[in-house]
Amino acid sequence: MKKVILLAAIAISTVGCAQSKEKKEVPKVVADAFAKEYPNTKVAWDIEDDGFEAEFKLNGKDASADYDKNGNKLATEVEVSESELPSSALSYLKTNYPKSKIKETAKIIDSKNVVTYEAEIKIDGKNSDLLFDANGSFLKIVQGD
Repeated sequence: MKKVILLAAIAISTVGCAQSKEKKEVPKVVADAFAKEYPNTKVAWDIEDDGFEAEFKLNGKDASADYDKNGNKLATEVEVSESELPSSALSYLKTNYPKSKIKETAKIIDSKNVVTYEAEIKIDGKNSDLLFDANGSFLKIVQGD
């Protein structure tokens, strides 16, 4: 029985060590860039293939900021109410997807200060983001899960 417990403990510690070696951490340069722009802000980090996403609250709204590995901010996304979408974006959604309910909406500002809007709806049973430019003109659909 002692051998079984010892083997189990070794196996668990080996798996734990392997996982900790694989676990990526947010580089200090990225965390510092976020802290400089959003001081004293509670943040949760997601590590993505091409960078890092900080999730936080901004003026009481859900927000996220994407950074590359060098700490350069790529974009900021802040939730907005449906009524804050440009009217032409709302018209597009009502005309082309009259039965779809808007689940989430956001305003996105990229590193060049280009504004786009995002509206999440279900298309063919999948969550999809419809992107619009600052004037509300349709840009593209990004299929989700």
